[in-house]
Amino acid sequence: MVCDICGSKDALVRKVTRSYGKGRKLLVIENVPVVTCSSCGESYLTADALHEIERIKLQRKRLAHQRPVAVASFG
Repeated sequence: MVCDICGSKDALVRKVTRSYGKGRKLLVIENVPVVTCSSCGESYLTADALHEIERIKLQRKRLAHQRPVAVASFG
């Protein structure tokens, strides 16, 4: 894949887990595609990924499943 930042062909798409909000409004979205470039070191979300995240956030009651989650503090 070509990096939108530096134009290198070394960019790869990784799937990550991202969290949005906090407390009772916390939403965790799994398998979010993030473009990562080994040449310039940048990581970014594509416009399509951002639109899908917004759609999921708007329809969270229909799309999200409740799961217990462990939370730890660093330090």
